[in-house]
Amino acid sequence: MTSAVLYRWTIKTGREAEFEAAWAEATRLIHETCGSYGANLHVDSQGDYVSYALWPSEEARQACGRDSDWFSQSCFATMRDCTETRHPEQVLAVKSKMTI
Repeated sequence: MTSAVLYRWTIKTGREAEFEAAWAEATRLIHETCGSYGANLHVDSQGDYVSYALWPSEEARQACGRDSDWFSQSCFATMRDCTETRHPEQVLAVKSKMTI
């Protein structure tokens, strides 16, 4: 069953564009390597960055994290460097899916 994950970061002031570029590269690499269904990056009303990512399954997401050394990639290092706070992930179970 498809799963989704909410990721949330508080970004250091002035580092937003750098974080966005690194996030885009990291998301592209994960999609190409692990077959994720992609993600979107948003900014919430408090200024935190929020990403909603879709995965074929929770097992596929966990295997991706286990089987790859993502955090040695420069885009992930840049994301960490731009981040003031990385909030806990929220794994969501998809209950209904509508494609338009």
